[in-house]
Amino acid sequence: PMGVYSILGNHDYSSYGRWKSAAARQKDFDSMCRAHTQLGWHLLRNAHHVLRRGEAALVIVGVENWGGRHFSRYGDLKKATLGTAGYPVRLLLSHDPTHWRGEVLRHKPHVDVMFAGHTHGMQLGVVGKGWQWSPIKYLYPEWRGLYREGRHQLYVNPGFGHIGYLGRLGIWPEVTVFRLTRGRP
Repeated sequence: PMGVYSILGNHDYSSYGRWKSAAARQKDFDSMCRAHTQLGWHLLRNAHHVLRRGEAALVIVGVENWGGRHFSRYGDLKKATLGTAGYPVRLLLSHDPTHWRGEVLRHKPHVDVMFAGHTHGMQLGVVGKGWQWSPIKYLYPEWRGLYREGRHQLYVNPGFGHIGYLGRLGIWPEVTVFRLTRGRP
């Protein structure tokens, strides 16, 4: 009822295919961005949106892809959070979990929770009660689930699709639902 908010990930920039021209690549990218709007989603490209319910308010911050290693860094956290310092809660949507250690933990104003994806849990792993393992952990220390450092939190969702291998083994598709409740001031 308060809207759907989306961000861009590394594959959304049309940079993995061969294009006849830069204009053709740009046209594909623009079409993908328009699809978010056509679905009724609010695409946050280094921007934020304030959600209000009565006296309460929180900010959803969305950055473009900010990747580690060989992935693009279009994300601008400073621009996206400009004007959010007065709000008590800031939720960040950022595709690649390396953004958390690479920039978010050092950034002021703080981000309370970052939500990421990108790793797919490598679509291969083992999950047990209270433990998990996937070879992706050697590339991404935070690859699936909830991580905490001080008062900051990161949740990495393994997604529900696939990349490369057309299946999953042990890392099942996931759509995560969070219920936000008012905590102590």
